[in-house]
Amino acid sequence: MTSMQADDAHLVELKQSSQEILVGKFLHANRDVVSLPDGASATREYFVHPGAVMIIPLITDEQGKTQVVLERQFRYPVGRVMIEFPAGKLDPGEDLRACAQRELHEETGYIAAEWARAGVLHPAIAYSTEFIDIWFARQLKLDQRKLDQGEFLDVITVSADELMQWCSLGKVTDAKTLTGVLWLQNVISGAWKLDWLSLA
Repeated sequence: MTSMQADDAHLVELKQSSQEILVGKFLHANRDVVSLPDGASATREYFVHPGAVMIIPLITDEQGKTQVVLERQFRYPVGRVMIEFPAGKLDPGEDLRACAQRELHEETGYIAAEWARAGVLHPAIAYSTEFIDIWFARQLKLDQRKLDQGEFLDVITVSADELMQWCSLGKVTDAKTLTGVLWLQNVISGAWKLDWLSLA
């Protein structure tokens, strides 16, 4: 246990028991009984998710400005078409970068020669174990898409400035994409550095 974890002991909840209450295709739901820091017990219900990746694909236009590849996809739970960065869930045992490469190619048709891992985000910390690993990709070459059966989406390319404006206007509300835009702004400004890996 690190010193920071030791300092957090007054906040930590400890699992006493766990019950699986839903087994879905890729989501499971658990109901746990936990011991609270004051010794009382409480119930916690949450989804168990295998984890995912998100890719921020970069294209430099003829004027040297940054453009990004996005997707438009209907999301059934919210009943609308959403604008998002490409993303997808991990297969069992899959390497994070391999997943990012696969998802980018399958969904957009692009193959990237250079990759950089940015970080990780937790989109629903109150009720899900899901994490999303954030990757940047550049030096893109267009190939054929390989969408999953039953997957329908449009691929679009917009300037980084336009994407940021869409966020400010509420046209983009997807949490992972908004987080990606935070990373994108800081990378473009030079405030946050990336370590690029060439796969060529």
